[in-house]
Amino acid sequence: MPGFAKGKIEAYVGPKDLDAPDDLEGVIVDFIGDARTSLDIAVQELDNERIAKAILAARWRGVRVSIVLEQSYLREEKLSLKKPPASLEQWQWTPTKGKNAVNRRIATALLQSNIDLKLDFNKKIFHQKFVVRDYRGEAKPTSALLTGSTNFTDTDCHSNLNHVFVFKDAGVCRQYANQFAEIERGEFGRRGLGGEPPIFNLKGVPVTVLFAPDNVPEQEVIKQVLKAEKDIKFAIFTFAGSSAIDDALLMAARAGCKVTGALDPGQAAQPWSAQHGTPGAAPPWLKRKNIRLYTPRRKKDGLRKLHHKLMVVDRHTVLAGSFNYTKPANDFNDENLFVVGSRYERFPNDKKKKVDLEACEEIAAYMRKEIDRIVSPAVSDPWKPKKDDD
Repeated sequence: MPGFAKGKIEAYVGPKDLDAPDDLEGVIVDFIGDARTSLDIAVQELDNERIAKAILAARWRGVRVSIVLEQSYLREEKLSLKKPPASLEQWQWTPTKGKNAVNRRIATALLQSNIDLKLDFNKKIFHQKFVVRDYRGEAKPTSALLTGSTNFTDTDCHSNLNHVFVFKDAGVCRQYANQFAEIERGEFGRRGLGGEPPIFNLKGVPVTVLFAPDNVPEQEVIKQVLKAEKDIKFAIFTFAGSSAIDDALLMAARAGCKVTGALDPGQAAQPWSAQHGTPGAAPPWLKRKNIRLYTPRRKKDGLRKLHHKLMVVDRHTVLAGSFNYTKPANDFNDENLFVVGSRYERFPNDKKKKVDLEACEEIAAYMRKEIDRIVSPAVSDPWKPKKDDD
């Protein structure tokens, strides 16, 4: 088990199906299986039956379970009101069919087991992926928080490159529990600026938790990028030109930092992506000295998406979670971003407490190793802009 900070932090990268070291599905199932009193689950999509069965098993052994899902994954996308089926009654009442049939079958099983299941109220995208375990206002020995880039789906657990973190800390659990309560109440949107996010001390490792849009996570990413002294490595699913993070990376590159990025091949090909730039602009925004971009090769029965939202600054700070580098993610979506580690010897909110720099570097090294694997010639090709982008 990749444990850090004397067991307070676990970090996983997967899936094993794509030669990454960790079994993400197993991590999620085991985390749920260790619940004793409560599970508060906020996840965009749930279609993985093994994870669903772990949730159902928890409920049947007396665990109180609350779940919030993105409602679009429970709808039949191809339903046409202009051309209804020959028998509307047959369509409406026979066993569910269509693209999201498994999602609906799982939702029905959850409701039949008396699980508190709600659909999100966000008009944009409910993009969270987290579970608060055994924490409802009071910490217990089994209290913990699981989060990252991984949806609870077969594709994210087996066909997409993703990460999962587990934090065993009452403060971190409290932050996510408060966010879950807000989501359950249907409250969404920027309420002021959300206040300055607290910094938690996990055995000498600083951890900061931010939520979109309340805490404006894009600003935190920019702040950490501008602290870089030597290099920045990242792996990101969606990196849009609407984000200001590309400008921060350009500044870092101009200051001499080496920037290495892995991009999802499908998203990178879009005209709105940061590496393409504004249509007609020359050269593309991220085609600069000291910046090297790569896209993993898609293979039949292999990689589907690079779904990480992961960055490592120098050798001490990791940024991860559900937050893609786009303006909608910052301004409209339900998201979370967490920062693990620091380059400073003391905690900025308590100068008496020392940062365990060695522990910070151990976590960063584990995530750097995975990004290096993704951008290696065995997995990826250098990203090249289209001719009309030059």
